[in-house]
Amino acid sequence: MRIRAFLIISSAAVALCTGAGGQPAAPSEIDAHIAAAKAAAGLEFRGTFMNLCLPGGGPGGGRAGAPGGRGAAAPGAARGANPALTGLLAPRPAPDRATWYASPYKVFDNLYWLGTRQHSSWALKTSAGIIIIDTNFAWATQPEILDGMKKLKLDPKQIKYVILSHAHGDHDQGVATLQSKYGAKVIMGGPDWEDTLKRPAEAAGGVPKRGPGDISVGPEGYKLTLGDTTVNIIFTPGHTVGTLSYVFPVKDKGKTVMVAYSGGTLTGAFGSNAARWDEYIDSQKRIAQAAKDAGASVILSNHSEYDNAYTRARLVAVKREAGEENPFIVGADGVQKYFTVMEECATASKLRNNAK
Repeated sequence: MRIRAFLIISSAAVALCTGAGGQPAAPSEIDAHIAAAKAAAGLEFRGTFMNLCLPGGGPGGGRAGAPGGRGAAAPGAARGANPALTGLLAPRPAPDRATWYASPYKVFDNLYWLGTRQHSSWALKTSAGIIIIDTNFAWATQPEILDGMKKLKLDPKQIKYVILSHAHGDHDQGVATLQSKYGAKVIMGGPDWEDTLKRPAEAAGGVPKRGPGDISVGPEGYKLTLGDTTVNIIFTPGHTVGTLSYVFPVKDKGKTVMVAYSGGTLTGAFGSNAARWDEYIDSQKRIAQAAKDAGASVILSNHSEYDNAYTRARLVAVKREAGEENPFIVGADGVQKYFTVMEECATASKLRNNAK
């Protein structure tokens, strides 16, 4: 038994240091990037580190681009049997509510969390209406977004725009409903718009229509101004071909705080395709720089396992002692550490896959 265990461990060690082409990578170089990511992650971003840096987590084993896009993989492949992460396209019954439902929360003066325990959707209230950021699965649209808004005394009729981080069903299936019921304009990365429009009409949640007022964002990015709020939309391809990330202001007890929103995390089935890895890494550098320039001290993700939104949202109402910040505020250094984790893990995975 000891010999067999030794052989298994040895085989795993060889696998960690072997690229997709069977050529050994440089273990010391890979280890250096993983160590840098682990140091940046600390306990704050442990979930991000575990999913991205460890073999068999996100890199090489996660979902790839949007359906119809390059490198598409089986939806939810990286998540196993988690019922809240299946069915990115095909309509199917909602999973057991006890596994995903979460109450809505006001987390800043003008930012509201409308997510499930696994996925985040947000309402950003401006002086001229509401911007919804990501829309979750179709079965979560009514109970989480629409009912959640009413519980928080937000009027869904005031939804003016929906910004989608990327075209995966766990973030975009609700958009057609918000568009058709309330006339919301849809903002999406150009390549992801093209992939979305190719979906069959019977796709879960339906297919949004692209018309006048809807916005297709390209590499130049886009600045959306609604009333007193401007959202800097940054083109960050990698997770999908049209992934978008954002930087925008919110108010915390009247004080302006800048938020950086990471639109896509898992690296998908990039394999030995160095161009895909480089695109993803460059995107992390781009959003990190935009966050730094804006002085962002809050990091948000569309997966609450990465930013702990489900837990933090419930802590907002807890009495703050002297010197304590809103639980979503991690500081400018904390935001930069988050993107360091993503960049370093992707670099380690690129080396591990012997990407050329």
